[in-house]
Amino acid sequence: MTSSQLDSTFAALADPTRRAILARLAAGEASVNELAAPFAMTQPAISKHLKVLERAGLISRRQEAQRRPRRAEPQPIAEASGWLERYRKSLEANFQRLDSLLEEMKAMESKPEAKKREGEPR
Repeated sequence: MTSSQLDSTFAALADPTRRAILARLAAGEASVNELAAPFAMTQPAISKHLKVLERAGLISRRQEAQRRPRRAEPQPIAEASGWLERYRKSLEANFQRLDSLLEEMKAMESKPEAKKREGEPR
């Protein structure tokens, strides 16, 4: 995935209305009217959101007589997920190293206390 494609994907997903539309399309194809129904906005406003999603490649449309149903396209989401996964793994490895270092530091701190207690009279 190129940088501009990734930018388009994340920009499209930044809007909650577009995420809701995409979530609806994950359940199956829908017309513009069906997609607009749950929102308190005009059909032209929904159409603008659909254009952003289409430009990002997140949805596609086909013509079926007078209908032009939209459907979700999984590839851009999979590519964005793969990009995020690489960073998640890297960050997770960093946190694991930090956890190990903290455990070592705790162990080193507890050793002098144990020695101090050993020297104390009982």
